[in-house]
Amino acid sequence: MLDNMKRSILVALWFVFLTFPLMVVKVNTLKNIVEWRWMNMLWVALGAFVLSIVWRWAMVRRDLKSSESDSTDDDQARPGIGQRILEDPKIFKPVLLVLAVVTLVFPLVVDIYQANIMVLALIFVVLGLGLNITVGLAGLLDLGYVAFFAVGAYTYGILNSFWGIGFWTSLPIGGLMGALFGIALGFPILRLRGDYLAIVTLGFGSIAKIVIENWEEVFNGAKGIAGIPRPGLFGLDMTIESATTYTYYLMILMVLFTIFITNRLKDSRIGRAWMALREDEIACVAMGVDMARTKLGAYAFGAFWAGLVGVIFAARNTYINPNSFTFMESALVLSIVVLGGMGSIVGVIIAALVLILMPEYLRAFAEYRMLMFGAVMVLMMIFRPEGLIANVRRKYTRSAVKTEGVNA
Repeated sequence: MLDNMKRSILVALWFVFLTFPLMVVKVNTLKNIVEWRWMNMLWVALGAFVLSIVWRWAMVRRDLKSSESDSTDDDQARPGIGQRILEDPKIFKPVLLVLAVVTLVFPLVVDIYQANIMVLALIFVVLGLGLNITVGLAGLLDLGYVAFFAVGAYTYGILNSFWGIGFWTSLPIGGLMGALFGIALGFPILRLRGDYLAIVTLGFGSIAKIVIENWEEVFNGAKGIAGIPRPGLFGLDMTIESATTYTYYLMILMVLFTIFITNRLKDSRIGRAWMALREDEIACVAMGVDMARTKLGAYAFGAFWAGLVGVIFAARNTYINPNSFTFMESALVLSIVVLGGMGSIVGVIIAALVLILMPEYLRAFAEYRMLMFGAVMVLMMIFRPEGLIANVRRKYTRSAVKTEGVNA
């Protein structure tokens, strides 16, 4: 403990030395004097000292937890608190009921801005669940996922601009177009792994953006497509407030539908094939799993959800342009999957809500909100690399069969 105190004091002194010209010395050009802000130096020293103490304590706790988990047998390992809450019906059911009530009344008690932000967060929830199929279940890195999102959005924009096709007709078409482009991406990268796979998927996303920007006859170039109709309801005329509320409930249904399908896929034969491919591709192929079909299925299913919500995104904004589909969106969706927990549905939902809503509600700290955002991500990767809610592997046990009359 004494050694940690000494190290923390040295860290505080070092931070004071580094920040002295910025935090203490201030040149007043109006009065031609130098102002010395000694209280800032004191606050920097105290802050650095406290943070260093907390950091060292957290690192010690992490090392102790890691050593305990290594010394404990896997079958006797205690699940995390998040997993225990999900498995305990006495806690899970009341929490689920409260969340359902809050979700239903949310757009009725907040203003249109809050409801619109929540619609965007729900869009990224579906994007995270879709990428969770490709990355979390199948273990296939995809840095160009935003391209499928753009395919769905521009599918609706083009169909409506050229042929007047409505939202509900364009919705399944956008999903199918996303799946088609997912298959098109999957074919040339069937045998790629690791860094090579990341580079190719990153290039695919860049190619999609460049094509959208330069093919003005179809995509209208950098000007984008404006005047995209919002989702309709039996031809009723809706104000912006009612349309936003309607889109909110539509996204709630989309999230529930995505959770249901993703959960069923996870427990299906193809879902087990994806997880086997993620763990060991060579062993998976040796056991008779068709690698090409399994990978193409993962890319197609993941891209399908991106295409669907791309249509809803275009309808929500009523305007799309290439700047809405950059690499940062792909990185954000990938961060949602990693921070939530690879393969964890509940973890991805929580991470999407946190990463999308946190920057919006921290606008009061406009100068520091991205710094706080980055700090949260760094701390998560250090102290919970498995994500907010780790995906618990399903275990199959075989009971001993009693044999009688058989000589040993």
